[in-house]
Amino acid sequence: MIRVQAEDFDIGAEFARLTADNRNIGGLASFVGLVRDMAPSRTGNAPIGAMTLEHYPGMTEKKLAEIEAEANRRWPLEASLIIHRYGRLEPGDRIVLVATASAHRQAALESCQFLIDWLKTKAPFWKLEETPSGGQWVDARDSDDAAAKRWAAES
Repeated sequence: MIRVQAEDFDIGAEFARLTADNRNIGGLASFVGLVRDMAPSRTGNAPIGAMTLEHYPGMTEKKLAEIEAEANRRWPLEASLIIHRYGRLEPGDRIVLVATASAHRQAALESCQFLIDWLKTKAPFWKLEETPSGGQWVDARDSDDAAAKRWAAES
């Protein structure tokens, strides 16, 4: 299941929906991403007042569906969930929820990590951080690319 939305989400309610009436699930893994109040800058850390996330409707959901389908191809998942928010978010706000459910923990854990790693590098989202010196677009990070390459090598 994939949702791209401006609204916040309730993690407990999402887990309940994801696992409802499925007694084959033995493991549920998740990742929740939050807006930080500091961001790396050239001179140290810069305070963040807010972050605005933008995306292309339609294109974003299509790419997330491809990523989710790849996870289901690689692991025996009973269920999966990707919720990604857009719009203006403040420090402490939830940005993303990725959850995977499987009969066994290893598949749930690995597939959850795969989804978040690929989502960080392949999903068409753009982040603008509001700092005291103005708005700054967030660049791709080498560490995110390295994490995603690990999964490409394992395909």
